[in-house]
Amino acid sequence: MIYLELFWSFFQIGLFSFGGGYASLPLIQHQVVELHPWLTMTQFSDIITISQMTPGPVAINSATFVGIQIAGLPGAIIATLGCTLPSCIIISILAYVYYRYRSLSMIQGVLSGLRPAVIAMIAGAGVSLFISAAWPNAINFSTTDWIAVLIFAIALVILRWKKPNPITVMVGAGIGGLILYPVADKLL
Repeated sequence: MIYLELFWSFFQIGLFSFGGGYASLPLIQHQVVELHPWLTMTQFSDIITISQMTPGPVAINSATFVGIQIAGLPGAIIATLGCTLPSCIIISILAYVYYRYRSLSMIQGVLSGLRPAVIAMIAGAGVSLFISAAWPNAINFSTTDWIAVLIFAIALVILRWKKPNPITVMVGAGIGGLILYPVADKLL
């Protein structure tokens, strides 16, 4: 039964993920944290972090990691298949429709209307991950993880000003956490 639930959950994610992997993060979170409590928010954040560090699309990597966490190698295969199958079907249909009717203004209007929704989904996922990093238990100013907030702020400034390779910023943030968290533990 878990295999069917994994397949169906990731099939839905694959079916409704417009705009790429980051836009699918709220859908994945809803399925694996809220609807089926397979993972805690902290585990979900860890899986998203690993998914971003490994090559390949975030949604597919997440499906693989969640599947292996829940049901081992067969779960990883089934979740990944569930995530990719809708895309294969949808893209085949859309490619046919687009090439046949690409000059219609209605098609261009639909694509233009989807862009803001995708941006909102990505922003929502980012805010949700930031909140889970800065306030692991509940949003309370006294329990704020100030190191996470500091690393976030520095990474954001570097990304906006210098525009480096994001992998460099991720490695730097990891090194910053490796240095700052033990120092903070000794001081507190």
